[in-house]
This record gives sequence, C-alpha cells and structure tokens, in this order.
Amino acid sequence: MDQYDFIRTAHRAYGKTISELSRMTGHSRNTVKKALRGEAWGYSERKKQPFPVLGGHLETIDGWLKEDRGVPKKQRHTARRIYHRLIEEHGYKGGESTVRRYVSMAKIKLGLDRPGAFIPCDPEVGYEAEVDWGKATAEIGGKRQTIKIFCMRSKFSGKHFVRAYRCERQQAFFDAHLHGFQFFGGIFPVLIYDNLTTAVRKVLQGRNRIEQESFIKFRAYHSFEARFTNPAAGNEKGGVEGLVGFSRRNYMVPVPVVDSLEELNRKLLDRCRAYGGHTISGREHTVEELFEQEKDKLLSLPEHIFSNQLCLSGKVDKFGTVIVDKNRYSVPTSYSGRSVSVLLGVDGVTISLKSKKIAEHERVYGNNKWQLDPDHYLDLLQKRPMAFDSARPIRQWRESWPVCYESLLQRFQQSQGETGGVKDFITVLMLHRRYDPSEVEAAVDLAVEQGLSSSEGVRHLLIYANDSPVKTVPLDGWESIAPADVRQYGQLGGVQ
Repeated sequence: MDQYDFIRTAHRAYGKTISELSRMTGHSRNTVKKALRGEAWGYSERKKQPFPVLGGHLETIDGWLKEDRGVPKKQRHTARRIYHRLIEEHGYKGGESTVRRYVSMAKIKLGLDRPGAFIPCDPEVGYEAEVDWGKATAEIGGKRQTIKIFCMRSKFSGKHFVRAYRCERQQAFFDAHLHGFQFFGGIFPVLIYDNLTTAVRKVLQGRNRIEQESFIKFRAYHSFEARFTNPAAGNEKGGVEGLVGFSRRNYMVPVPVVDSLEELNRKLLDRCRAYGGHTISGREHTVEELFEQEKDKLLSLPEHIFSNQLCLSGKVDKFGTVIVDKNRYSVPTSYSGRSVSVLLGVDGVTISLKSKKIAEHERVYGNNKWQLDPDHYLDLLQKRPMAFDSARPIRQWRESWPVCYESLLQRFQQSQGETGGVKDFITVLMLHRRYDPSEVEAAVDLAVEQGLSSSEGVRHLLIYANDSPVKTVPLDGWESIAPADVRQYGQLGGVQ
C-alpha cells in the first residue's frame, strides 16, 4: 500500500511520468497504470481452482469416495491410498499434495468425514461424574504386564481418580468405585458409563438397559443413578475418555517399575491429588478450587462399607489345593478331602475350615494357575524326601530363595546322605513358621560359614540370636570369701 500511495502522489503532485515511476519502483508500466487508474492493488483469488494434471482423474476419485459410503470407516480411502492407486492403475504423474487438496474438497462436497460439531455445556455443580476403563503397561515385581486403569472424573471440576487393577471383573469394578468414593469424600448423584458388561446385561432400544443384578444392588446401596451412553458413542462421556489417554501419557510414562500393584496405586493416588493444583484450559480456577464448590453437594458415604467379597464353598483335592475361580490355592496337606469355605476378594483368597482360617493367598487371575505355599507341603515331603527335587512348590521356591540355602542343602547331603540330608534340610525350612525369613536366612548363612551340618546347629543359632544376652556382675573381693565346707555333704548319707 505504501507503493500505491507513492505512485499516485508522485504522478499527481510532482508530475512524474509512467516510465519514470516504473524505473523508480521496479513495477511494470501496466502495474503503474493500474495504480493511477485506482484499480485494486495485489492479486485476486481465482473463482475456480483448476487441476491441470489431475483433471482427467477427478471422476475416478469421486467414484472411489462414493463407494466408501458402504464400507467400514477404518477401511475407507485415504488421500495417500488414492494417490498410490492413481499411480499404479492410471499412470498419474502429478504430486501427492495436489491429490490431497482435491480429496479434502471432494469429501466435503460428498458429505464424507464431516467434522462433528459440539455444543458448549456448563455441567451442574456436584451432580455428574464419568467412569471408564483403559489399558496400560507396567513392570510389577520384575515382570512387564498389561494392567487395567479405572478412571472416574467429575464433569464440573475435572477432579479425577485413577487406580490400577489386573482385570476389569465386577469385583474390581466395585472395588474401584469404593476407593473412588473415598477419594472424593462422597458419591456423585449420577454416574455415566458406557455399556460395559459388569453393569449391563442387555442393551435395549433407546436408553433402556437391563442391568446386572449385582450392579443394581451396588447402585441401590450407594443411592446413585446410572446413565449409559449410546453404543459406540464415546463422545457422550468425552471427559473421562480424555482422562484415560491423559493418565496413560502422564502417569504411566516412562513405564512404571514397582514391586507391587499396591505401590503403583499409591503413586497414582499421589498424582491424582497433585492434579488438584492444575488449571484446565478455559477455566479461571484450579481443579481443587472448583471441587470445593461441589464437594458439599455429593451424597454422603454409607455408614458401613459395601461387602465386596464372595462366600464360596470348596473341597481340598489330593494335591492339597482348592479350586477357586478356575485356579488352585494350596492348604496344608493334612486337610486333603475336607470341605472348606472360601472368602474371595478382589486381591486375596481366604480358606477356612469351619471357623478356623487354614490358608490365605494373593488372588491370581486367568485359568489353571497354581498359587502354592511351600510350607503347606513340608510335613508330607519330610515323609517322602525323594519327591523333594520334583515338588512344584519347592521348585517355585528355589527360584527365589538365597544361595546359602543351596549350599546348606549340599552340605547336609554330603554329611548325612541324600535322603537324610533332605529330611534335615526340610526341618530348617520349617523354621520359617516361627522366625522371620530374614532371621532364618542370616542363621543359614552363618551355619554355612561355620561349617555346620545339622538343623540343630541352625536352630541354636536362631535361639542364640533371639535370646537377650545374660548380664554379669563383677564380684569384687571374691578372694576373701571363705571356701565352702564340702564335708557336710558326706553326712547326708546317714540321714534316715
């Protein structure tokens, strides 16, 4: 615009000719003439953008895009696929950017992949929360595995709760809710879900659902209303859908390395609390400040916590195990053949005979997994020492027990023979029933160092290590004490 003003002023006020103005500004004579006539300065947009190289293929592209209306969304043509097909099937010589530009225009013209529109909403304070599951990877106890991430998010404040589980089963689903309610300090009157099978037995027309009976009981106990989205409509609970990805990118990167699932959940809880200081884009207050407005509107927690354990019955088989949820859990072999009761929780399994607890295990998920406590088999193995090396509970234990245990076993077998050495070594293993594993390990290590060859030596080391030392008091002036008269003991023989 400065050049335009210069040309007109120089010509009108100072009498500069067109040729002079052309030399002074570097513009062509025609451009200078246009400026003097007052015509628009610059370039005008074309009313129609031609595709000279692509022009002969436009109908082909339109045909492919129209055919895409009848195929799944994930198998429709992309601009790159159209570009490669044009080269391979029609000898196209142009560039990929030209194809991309036309395809984007054609999709709008044909009504394909039209971007969705959203309505801005202001959620009611302390009224709704969204719930969803996600997947992530973590290294737990030295083993990398896929875990499930439970997410619950307030629609108003954005405050969220995240917890990890090994599965998405109903007990885990309920347990996650219970921890979430504790985290928020109350219960949202409305929880929004997709149609997950742990809550929904059958999807009916519209918003109607047949809910799982146990979920109805759980929901009624906590007095909240459940709303379910339309099938394949994740945008209806977009906040928690975004939370699944957010928590995976921010809480699980790098891949967490922890000793247990409990340790991972403690770290996730700390991250959820720290998020309270975050300000969501477009908001004036932090997440925690917004939550302060809604926490008093939440439903109060029940006086008694919902029982999330299943009471089952079982029978101890010939292997000394009870089958629970398609997996085996050991009990002392002396209970083989007995009927027992089982209390099944989301994390643990407790097995009892009448009112006496006889075994407790961490729960495993899957099929045909054996959760064996080696101590349950030691009494039987002492009677059958030849089965020691092939016994599954011992083989599993040997993968993790200290090196000094192997050294002690070899010493026992060298000094007592193979069978006798195994029997005596099992006696050492039984010491775990009375002493802490670290104490037994220290005693075994010392026994190997001192060259001891029997369980009695290890037991005495443990007794000595756990007994308080005897205090001695010096006897000053003991030399002046008169010796005892032992002749008096000889007179005892004559006593009638």
